[in-house]
Amino acid sequence: MSDNSNSLYANGKVLGHPSGLFVLFFTEMWERFSFYGMRVLLVNFLTMAVTVANPGWGWSAENAGALFGTYAGLLYLTPIVGGLIADRYIGYRYAVVLGAFIMTLGHASMALETEFSLYAGLALLVIGTGFFKPNITSIISGMYKDHPTKKDGAYTIFYMGVNAGAFFGMMLCGYLAEKIGWSWGFGLAGIFMLLGTLQFWLATPLFGKLGAVPNREEIAKKESEAKDYKPNLFTQIDKILIVLCSVIGLGYLINDPLSRIGGVDLFPYELTIGSTTLSGSIITVLIGLALFLFLVFSRISRYEKIVRDRMIAVIIFAFFTVFFWMSFEQGASSLIIFARDNVDRQLFGTAALTFKIVNTLLTVIPLLIITWVLWLLGKQTFKKISTSNIVLIICFIGVWGVVIWMLQREFAAETTEITVSWFSILNSFFIIAFASFFSKWWESKYNPSAAFKYAFGLILLGVGFGLLAFGSYGVADGVRVSMIWLILAYLFHTLGELCLSPVGLSYVSKLVPPRMIALMFGMWYLAIAIGNKLAGSLGGMIEQIAESSSLSNFFLIFTIVPIASGVVVGLLNPLLKRLMHGVR
Repeated sequence: MSDNSNSLYANGKVLGHPSGLFVLFFTEMWERFSFYGMRVLLVNFLTMAVTVANPGWGWSAENAGALFGTYAGLLYLTPIVGGLIADRYIGYRYAVVLGAFIMTLGHASMALETEFSLYAGLALLVIGTGFFKPNITSIISGMYKDHPTKKDGAYTIFYMGVNAGAFFGMMLCGYLAEKIGWSWGFGLAGIFMLLGTLQFWLATPLFGKLGAVPNREEIAKKESEAKDYKPNLFTQIDKILIVLCSVIGLGYLINDPLSRIGGVDLFPYELTIGSTTLSGSIITVLIGLALFLFLVFSRISRYEKIVRDRMIAVIIFAFFTVFFWMSFEQGASSLIIFARDNVDRQLFGTAALTFKIVNTLLTVIPLLIITWVLWLLGKQTFKKISTSNIVLIICFIGVWGVVIWMLQREFAAETTEITVSWFSILNSFFIIAFASFFSKWWESKYNPSAAFKYAFGLILLGVGFGLLAFGSYGVADGVRVSMIWLILAYLFHTLGELCLSPVGLSYVSKLVPPRMIALMFGMWYLAIAIGNKLAGSLGGMIEQIAESSSLSNFFLIFTIVPIASGVVVGLLNPLLKRLMHGVR
């Protein structure tokens, strides 16, 4: 056992794990609080009418979707760069602090509610996430290097922190923004991002050398030892293609909202083929896609057969990942607009009282559990990192204060109008409720193959949208849909996420040799980025399709595509098993 591992456990255990894990738990929790708190507001704020009591900017859903899609897509690309910088130059700890600080500036900028501050804030959030997202999980990986049997449990605890932060961020930031004012919601997200950064930085004595600035000699030694496959060095053509594909991809992501909102087109040319006219943006994307596919398949063809086959399997899974996130991320765009404009959120009498009681239990019970975890951490570490614990206590006093104020305000009201953001918390709630069931299923003898997990995930996601299509079928203009359809949709979406999302990166790590992990993780995040961009662009079409056809037909798109994709990937199971060469 390494000295570093011993020192981590010497600082005391909380629930059988190093206390440092729970510092990371709370750091991630506050970051997710801020991230999801802002995320659930963005499209709602941009598209809210300017004439209402709490005015937004009155954007079209199409423009808001274009901006959100670009933002969400970039969030999955910058971590590739941030991870490389941390690995080689600044270390994981500095990267986490730097990323969190930059994101704090981003949230503060968005709270100003000017056009410049909005774009600057989103840019800072994208850059900050690039440093934060990949490196906090790298610290956990290093923490359990000598305790591999406890790693699954550690990531389960960490995942609960992710969902707890998302749950409270969407609930509290959303409530403040919708009931008091948008800047209050954006501002609350920034406050907890700042406090989360402080508590992590003040807790660094717990981590010893873990995540510190990397030693160049150790990096060189590790790279020289990792000879698990025949080296496949990047050729000059490979490097040129990588640069070209990156420039084209970034150009498209930036040009989409820039041309729609700002009227500035980076690709001002067209190509007419018969009766079809292709815009410069589409032509550029097709060229970039062709170059990228050539790059990928030319590199794969140079590997030995087993490595090559497994990489092909990863690419097939990545392809279907695009369709999953394209549909799932409607939760941050079209479903926000649907919940606001088309769902009956008014409750009266017994229904209102029942909701208030359920909402109180949903809020208070998880917060009590997490406060208890804070108490356990404080007992173990207060003497060593007292200032970090004090910052955490301040965080929790703040959260309890906002929760008590919110609940008191709701119980004092005669009627209840459920906030738009409330429906988004259902995803986190259902994850917490069902995660242990799926974990036990994957560990049992009935554990399905990777292809069938993907199939289940995509089909369940499609069923959720099918329920929305059914619930909104034949609804006349001005008539609102029962909220039960949206609640059921989030339930099926979450079940689909639990089938597919956690297994994706797991299979990348299993199928790809260690020295190629960074490259293939990059490709995986690229697939998620494409899915997120498509989600924003397609989600922005909800108003257009609803006016020209119907809401039901809009949701049918996201019913048919995931279910069809799920059926196809299920049918590919025998092929994928052969390509994986025994990896389960």
